[in-house]
Amino acid sequence: MSIARAVSRTLVLSALAVLVLASAAAALEVGQKVPDVSLIGPDGKPVKVMDLAAKGPLVIYTFIAAYTPT
Repeated sequence: MSIARAVSRTLVLSALAVLVLASAAAALEVGQKVPDVSLIGPDGKPVKVMDLAAKGPLVIYTFIAAYTPT
């Protein structure tokens, strides 16, 4: 996997995790389908989560306090 693709995938998954955690919806369980979300990648092109999911399993990992003062 190229670095640009890995960065795009990480950004999309991070943004998806934020959307899921910030929404009123229940958390996703293992095996559930993710919402079809489209975000802008680092190259300026839209990246759809469903397109990434079609290429293989996705792991969504959140960094709850990564960018907050501790």
